[in-house]
Amino acid sequence: MRMNTTLVINSKGGSGKTTIATNLASYFAASGVPTTVMDYDPQGSSMNWLRLRTQTGTRVHGANAAPQKNGRIRGVEMYVPADTQQLVIDAPAGAAGLLLQEMLYRADCIIIPVAPSAIDIHATANFVRDLLLAGRVRARNIRLAVVANRVRSSMPVYQPLERFLNSLSLPFLTRISDSDAYVKAAEAGIGIFEMLPSEAAERGEFMPVVEWVKRQPDSEAPEGRKVVDLARMRRIERGPAVLSPIGFGRPLR
Repeated sequence: MRMNTTLVINSKGGSGKTTIATNLASYFAASGVPTTVMDYDPQGSSMNWLRLRTQTGTRVHGANAAPQKNGRIRGVEMYVPADTQQLVIDAPAGAAGLLLQEMLYRADCIIIPVAPSAIDIHATANFVRDLLLAGRVRARNIRLAVVANRVRSSMPVYQPLERFLNSLSLPFLTRISDSDAYVKAAEAGIGIFEMLPSEAAERGEFMPVVEWVKRQPDSEAPEGRKVVDLARMRRIERGPAVLSPIGFGRPLR
């Protein structure tokens, strides 16, 4: 089978990218799908999770793509086995320039987790807009979707972000709760799908992410709606129409 590559990214730190990346990877691995996690983050959170995993879960190959330092041979550490069917990329915060282009070159689909604060939602809206204006995303017809992450039961709904995404015909997949189950899974080097069902009721809220990644591009949307119109994006960037969907009272700059 052809390898499918999912890039988990947000320019804003603290959005829970590693939680999404590791649980997505562990789902596929537990389902018997050859899976690789590629960690671009210098903090190496996904690589640390993989080291914990060696004694517990089904095998997930790790590729360390963090910027080179201390004499590391980055090209060797980035090796992805030829039989990999699902490659999940954990991106660093603030990725830009050549590093961002390198990740976009690999990606078939992009998941953007956003934390539940007005600042994070606003920053994510800016980031989504910038991605949609990126030539590589448009040229390769890369699918994008957003996930609300670390949501507490007392949090208000994400209506401002949902309105913004709906205006661009982008899917808002699900809300991932701020649950201890994700913390326990991370500490054990596993994912929630490898825990007992009684210990991980959160499986249901995560499944929309899995199903969206598994979905074939042709079934995502009618042909005319797969790629956001560039002229429309530029009008959104310049004009006051962006103020209403996001609701922060100032342009997305």
